[in-house]
Amino acid sequence: MNEDGTGRDPLALESQVCFALSVASRSVIAAYRPVLEPLHLTHPQYLVMLALWEKAPLSLKQLSSLLHLEPATLSPLIKRLEALGYVSRRRDAADERSLAIVLTAQGQALRAQAEAIPGTMMRRLGMDEAELVQLHATMMKVIDAAADADDDSRA
Repeated sequence: MNEDGTGRDPLALESQVCFALSVASRSVIAAYRPVLEPLHLTHPQYLVMLALWEKAPLSLKQLSSLLHLEPATLSPLIKRLEALGYVSRRRDAADERSLAIVLTAQGQALRAQAEAIPGTMMRRLGMDEAELVQLHATMMKVIDAAADADDDSRA
């Protein structure tokens, strides 16, 4: 009998939340690949475009905060999106020292094609909207708890 009294191995790979999250993340991103290919986007680039479709223009710092990615990770993504003609970088009118990432006409037009992606992914994952809403809420709870635990370890 184990310490928790269940007889289960507390270190069994299949029972680890981190393992399930890791495999789920890789699997879902892989499922997006063929859906995003016609738009010439990778999954990280799609996330950048989602943020810009919602809130453009954004600075690199703002995008970094929204996407929970380091600016050094985002910069190559932005350069690739710029090469595709989807975004451009311009001086921020409010602060000449800052660059704003803006959607081009082509990037704005891409949104119409992207609107089919959520429904396509629901079908690919075999989940309905209610299941995905619940999953999203649970994932946000995990993200918040992990951030809180990280903050606690720094205190």
